[in-house]
Amino acid sequence: MRRTRILTAVLALAAGLLAGSPPALAADRAAEASPAAESYTWKNARIDGGGFVPGIVFNRTERNLAYARTDIGGAYRWQESSKSWTPLLDSVGWDRWGHTGVVSLASDPVDPDKVYAAVGTYTNSWDPGNGAVLRSGDRGASWQKADLPFKLGGNMPGRGMGERLAIDPNKDSVLYLGAPSGKGLWRSTDSGVTWAQVTAFPNPGNYVQDPSDTSGYASDNQGIVWATFDESTGTPGSATKTIYVGVADKDNAVYRSTDAGVTWQRIGGQPTGYLPHKGVLDAVNGYLYIAYSDKGGPYDGGKGQLWRYATATGTWTDISPVAEADTYYGFSGLTVDRRDPGTLMTTAYSSWWPDTQLFRSTDSGATWSKAWDYTSYPDRANRYTMDVSSSPWLTWNADPQPPEQTPKLGWMTEALEIDPFDSDRMMYGTGATIYGTENLTEWDGGGTFTIKPMVRGLEETAVNDLASPPSGAPLLSALGDIGGFRHTDLTEVPSMMYTAPVFTTTTSLDYAETDPNTVVRVGDLDSGPHVAFSTDNGAHWFAGSDPSGVSGGGTVAAAADGSRFVWSPNGTGVQHTTGFGTSWSASSGIPAGAIVESDRVDPLTFYGFKSGKFYVSEDGGATFTASAATGLPGGDSVRFKALPGTKGDVWLAGGASDGAYGLWHSTDAGATFTKLSGVEQADTVGFGKAAAGATYQTLYTSAKIGGVRGIFRSTDQAATWTRVNDDAHQWGWTGAAITGDPRVYGRVYVSTNGRGVIYGDTSDPNGGGDGGGDDGGGDDGGTDPPPAPTGACAVTYEITNEWSGGFQADVKLANTGTSPWSGWSLDWAFPNGQSVGQLWNARFTQSGSAVTVQNAGWNGDVAAGSSVSFGFTGSWTGSNTEPTAFRMGDRTCAVL
Repeated sequence: MRRTRILTAVLALAAGLLAGSPPALAADRAAEASPAAESYTWKNARIDGGGFVPGIVFNRTERNLAYARTDIGGAYRWQESSKSWTPLLDSVGWDRWGHTGVVSLASDPVDPDKVYAAVGTYTNSWDPGNGAVLRSGDRGASWQKADLPFKLGGNMPGRGMGERLAIDPNKDSVLYLGAPSGKGLWRSTDSGVTWAQVTAFPNPGNYVQDPSDTSGYASDNQGIVWATFDESTGTPGSATKTIYVGVADKDNAVYRSTDAGVTWQRIGGQPTGYLPHKGVLDAVNGYLYIAYSDKGGPYDGGKGQLWRYATATGTWTDISPVAEADTYYGFSGLTVDRRDPGTLMTTAYSSWWPDTQLFRSTDSGATWSKAWDYTSYPDRANRYTMDVSSSPWLTWNADPQPPEQTPKLGWMTEALEIDPFDSDRMMYGTGATIYGTENLTEWDGGGTFTIKPMVRGLEETAVNDLASPPSGAPLLSALGDIGGFRHTDLTEVPSMMYTAPVFTTTTSLDYAETDPNTVVRVGDLDSGPHVAFSTDNGAHWFAGSDPSGVSGGGTVAAAADGSRFVWSPNGTGVQHTTGFGTSWSASSGIPAGAIVESDRVDPLTFYGFKSGKFYVSEDGGATFTASAATGLPGGDSVRFKALPGTKGDVWLAGGASDGAYGLWHSTDAGATFTKLSGVEQADTVGFGKAAAGATYQTLYTSAKIGGVRGIFRSTDQAATWTRVNDDAHQWGWTGAAITGDPRVYGRVYVSTNGRGVIYGDTSDPNGGGDGGGDDGGGDDGGTDPPPAPTGACAVTYEITNEWSGGFQADVKLANTGTSPWSGWSLDWAFPNGQSVGQLWNARFTQSGSAVTVQNAGWNGDVAAGSSVSFGFTGSWTGSNTEPTAFRMGDRTCAVL
């Protein structure tokens, strides 16, 4: 699916986290993460994937060291012990949100601790900042930054080509970067600290996707798209002599230098008429392989070829897996088996229907086999089996007709890599996930290999809206590209996105405050209705009908009791209905395109906002009246919500730096608003469970307060604010939505533009009160005796991240007996003397290697067949072996 998402704020003006060892970002030095005012633990509500992965990079000299890049959601490092990915760019802040788009990655083959990322999201005006090259000496745990004098486009057309960033394998202080927008080829000779243009390079590229695009998005020159070194032409410590560079120019696509980049020549005899998506060198056999497409990708491409260049003789050979006349796609994903260099693979990246295709050769491209082929059309024979049980939503709940199948092998398959240390392991990126296999060579013997998602920890959804109802599922999400999910367990991948219908993007959702089983969502769909309803808290859905003229989702609001709805869709004016949208009537007194919300007490009261004006309806949305309130933001970059439980209590956030910007509060249903003087900027507002002893719900906002951008919480009706995130956990742009949890004090759900749904839990679950107990710290004085355990139990202990001297672990304790627990206490001993540092969602004590973990005040009740989870960060030396025995009192728990 297309990943051309744009920040809402940009349009108005024209993406389980690591705790204890977070990545940090600095301008010229490794940054120190400034602490939050209160200790919070941050994780993802698990979806696993959800977006385009255009690049996967294996280190060539260290086993199991791999990285992945995303178009808008940052970069990740593979964690072999947990078979998961660790996010590396969560430290990117609001002002540099564009640096969450990663156009290229390079892992140093000489010093594997070093990794580089070329970052920047758009080359046109949508991204106000220039690109940069980030460098790390600790595998992405911390970063230093070299700003560039031009923009980079991690989410631009052509983003699947590459890699544009390359390290000299003989002299790793030398790096090259291919730039877009006609900026040419750039080089660093001091390990990425400084960069200069290679003025001798003759061709900055000339291909644009759509010259008529006045936005600058599709009309940008895609530039220089990859560089690769022939390591056989150098010796360690000396610069490699021969370098190949691919250019987005259909007539002059490949250049070479034989004097370490001093001079450059177009290679003679090369094919023309195509763009060189990938260039992969097999130095052992002396072959440069190039995958070509007629378009830049990642979602277009109608013809393609694959060529082999013999570096010793200069001979070009067309080794295309199928004849050009038979292609309806371009080639892109390209990899060589470094343990068996005569083996290579490529992808038909733009074959959307009936599926993508993987091609494999074991004789340097002389002959090929396919991952699937027709037996008798439309029937297919596959060389593979697919197991998506870890991410079941990848089937899209589809029931396609042959030759289509579900799940698909993928689409936009521009990243493809065989592990250089393991011929059986291969990973490839798609528009929705990373797939992989660990028995790839079964292909060559006529057997079948198994493909599974290899994406855990990589969360790449763009979040448009969030809701946390007072009952039912704790989280409902509205997402770009994959619609959204109902999370009944934040630590588990939901079985399916919303269906009936499946929106390509859900733009807004709401539930009835006094009847949370009633839920409505609206979104985008190529054909079909743009509104859907649920009467079981989002578990099942049925489509409503569209009023005339609807072209997109817009925003929607449910009456407090679920009796009626107000919808402001794209393409037509605001509408209202009673019941479930079988017919709609136009609302009067409110302009088209207004943002709509409902009062959370009075089912007849709805609110709207458009271009600085606040609107109120007291007749169920039939008529609106403009409020006399003044001083509100003049643009439409605004989000507002009404407080549950109090009629007419409205909070409004938004604005822009060139006008009114901040947080406003109304207690009279929008008749008047008061601007909060202490909030300099605010973009979202939400509510959660009140702190112990407080009479007003907890407020949350993504805002700038006291000169600091962050996620803030107030427990005293905005009299004071506490920043709950820190500099290492910023996630770029967080301006679309925020909500607290009405059932768990301190829990906040944060939207990102490419890092999925982030949720945070406080180390003080009572907000300074005396009820419930601490779920985040260590010994609390032992005032509460361990509860008496009853029934059978089972434990899952998983190390989810590990770094030098530290680690993070998640523990799930299941009640496998027949009686409920009214409290629990779990004991284990660390085999290597590990030490717990910070623990959340429970209390703990540790004496030597012995650890005791007790329930917090709010999670002691565990029904038979249910489970409870907690996590912690800790330290280790020497070894970090997992505990093998767990006990609840006198009972030994099964270890899963």
